[in-house]
Formats: sequence, C-alpha cells, structure tokens
Amino acid sequence: QGHHLHLELLALHTALEELERLDARKARVVELRFFAGLDNEAIAEVLGTSLATVKRDWRMARAWLHRSIAEGEPRS
Repeated sequence: QGHHLHLELLALHTALEELERLDARKARVVELRFFAGLDNEAIAEVLGTSLATVKRDWRMARAWLHRSIAEGEPRS
C-alpha cells in the first residue's frame, strides 16, 4: 500500500509539473489549495486575482490533473 501511495504522489507531481509548464497560474492554485490548505478567497488574495478566476482555474486544473493521472501520462 505504501508503494501504491508513492506511485500516486509521483504521478501527481509529474502531472503538476506539466500543468505548470502549460499554465503556471492554474498550477499555483492547485499548490496553494492542495498543499497549503488555502481556501479560494485566500488564494485569490495571494495571487491578486478574482475569486471567479480562482474557482475557474481550480475546476479546470482539477479536471486536467485527473485526466492526466488517469491516462498515466501528462496531456498537452
């Protein structure tokens, strides 16, 4: 089970790196939400953007990451 978790984290890391190359702001939203535990309002403040933009970026990034990880390789 520990090996499986390691592989999942590696897949997430790889996908997040690819997302960062494609859209750095969306990757930053994921990092702030997933790793820093910030809510959308705090993320908007940190990034200096609107709440609507953060919500849209989160939805798109989450879908992109899910698809990327499910396929086993980053999408472009």
